[in-house]
Amino acid sequence: MADKTPTIVVVDDSATSISLYQFSVEPLAVNFIGFSSPAEAYPYLQKNKPDLLFLDIIMPGMDGLTFLRRLRILSHQKDTSVIMVTSKDYAQDRYIAKQLGALDFLIKPLRFKEIRDLVCKYVDVKTS
Repeated sequence: MADKTPTIVVVDDSATSISLYQFSVEPLAVNFIGFSSPAEAYPYLQKNKPDLLFLDIIMPGMDGLTFLRRLRILSHQKDTSVIMVTSKDYAQDRYIAKQLGALDFLIKPLRFKEIRDLVCKYVDVKTS
C-alpha cells in the first residue's frame, strides 16, 4: 500500500494563527488545509477525514466545541484526531472536549515547536 501523505486541517478564525500552523508544519511531509470558519470547513469535512484536526474553540458564529459535536455525528468523523485550541483555558471546555474525544489542548499564544511536536505525536509524519 502506498504511503498516504497525512492531512492536517485547521479551523481558526484568525488568519495569523492559520499562517502560524502552516509555517509550523512546513518541514513535515503533510498536506495542510486551513479554514477560517466551521461553516467553511464543514463541506470539506463531510467528505474527507483529516489525520489531525486543530479546532479553535472561540470563534464567531459557531464555537469549536459545538462544531466538534456536529462533526462527531458524521460516521467517518467519530474517531478523528482532534486538538482543541483556545486562548482561554477553562476546565469546563476541557471537560466537554474530552467527552467529545479531543486528544489534546493547545493554549494560545501558539508556538511553532508546540504545534510541530503535537503533529509528530499524533500523526505518522516524515520530516523533510
